Amino acid sequence: MTKALTKTDFDFPKQKSVYHGKVRDVYNINDEFLVMVVSDRISAFDVVLPEGVPYKGQVLNQIASKFLDATADIVPNWKIDTPDPNVTVGHHCEPFKVEMVIRGYLTGHAWREYRDGKRSICGVPMPEGMVENQKFAEPILTPTTKADEGHDEDISREAIIEQGLVSKEDYEMLEDYTRKLFQRGTEMAKEKGLILVDTKYEFGKKDGKIYLIDEIHTPDSSRYFYAEGYEERLQKGESQKQLSKEFVRQWLIENGFQGKEGQQVPEMTADFVNSVSERYIELFENITGDQFQKSETDAINDRIEKNVNAFLAKL
Repeated sequence: MTKALTKTDFDFPKQKSVYHGKVRDVYNINDEFLVMVVSDRISAFDVVLPEGVPYKGQVLNQIASKFLDATADIVPNWKIDTPDPNVTVGHHCEPFKVEMVIRGYLTGHAWREYRDGKRSICGVPMPEGMVENQKFAEPILTPTTKADEGHDEDISREAIIEQGLVSKEDYEMLEDYTRKLFQRGTEMAKEKGLILVDTKYEFGKKDGKIYLIDEIHTPDSSRYFYAEGYEERLQKGESQKQLSKEFVRQWLIENGFQGKEGQQVPEMTADFVNSVSERYIELFENITGDQFQKSETDAINDRIEKNVNAFLAKL
């Protein structure tokens, strides 16, 4: 049976600390570098599900790596190398306390706000008469605060600058980078018959310079529609065919779980976990256009430790 990477507990040379997130384990190497291990954990409704999904971490890590390389001419990014299929090693940056969310289409959170009668989000006006999944005339920026705990909150450009979360000069650069990254992602998606609907970017600073950090354009941080049939579905008011982890959320909802108090996560059978793994591999191949090469999973922690140690020794 294929093994999933659900837990890591490494002790790398010059390691100062480790942060265990919902999906990623981030090791701080002497405040200079970060070793980001992308696990096979899967979360939905802010809950980490009890079973890991084989190859999910590799999928997310390799998609992000590809897009970081493909956008390095737009903005410097934190990536130095990917010494293991599940690992990216990069620069340790001080993150900005906002996430830059950009939306090309009225869907998800923005649609729910719109449906409830709101005609502006994060201080950005939205025109009357729009329908769910309709394209905006121009992509809109809807930043959120980056919460240490709980949910991220919508915030306006003015409030970010006023509260001193980001200086005006830096924020204008973040906006410019965000629009250019989204444009590049949109062009790359179009080549694969996809629509990049919305996504989020995180930025940080090192030695006074802004870097793009974390993952980009993965199905966990972005929403994609299939371009084929988009217009027909829109005209008929039908749901769009999505390329994201929405299918996992739907399965949970159908089985009575939305992360609310007292609700139990339904049993994740081996067949279900396998099907999720296959969907992630399908996502990888559709988004990148590359064939997925399954990595060896028998002793995955040992493999990661060996590969990372060998790489750190060269830094």
